[in-house]
Amino acid sequence: MKKYIILAILAIASTINLHAEQGDISAAAQFVYASRHSMAGLGAQVQIEPVTNLRFAPEFIYFFENDNRTAYNVNINIHYVIPTSSVFALYPLAGFSYGHYKVSAAGLSASDDRCGANVGLGAQYKVKDRLHFFTEQRFQIMKNYNQSVTALGLKYTF
Repeated sequence: MKKYIILAILAIASTINLHAEQGDISAAAQFVYASRHSMAGLGAQVQIEPVTNLRFAPEFIYFFENDNRTAYNVNINIHYVIPTSSVFALYPLAGFSYGHYKVSAAGLSASDDRCGANVGLGAQYKVKDRLHFFTEQRFQIMKNYNQSVTALGLKYTF
């Protein structure tokens, strides 16, 4: 069942029209902190803006080991961008999340997969013509794994 959900997420992300004009696609790298098990990680995100002020943002986050735990998340979020000035914008976000969690201790390991939802708010600041700094704060809702996730990153718009 979980494999089918991942395949569905990947299928949705791959069907988005990537034949876009300048300014419609961005690539981002981010540093991420998740509160549930105090885990830090790195992520990559692609932002696709098919219409003005609405973007799809599939992402992958790998969390570094902490207390014998490792994890990764695959998310597909939707951002509604609200420009507040020529260099600053806010965006509420909502989306789907898949998380894989693994605990290893004393030669034994156990893993768990969870699906859930993301709800949050982001902000971006234009540093240069195509370079933006961004931050996101979201609440990830998953059965027995609810957590706050904070991201800081840079994105480049093509």
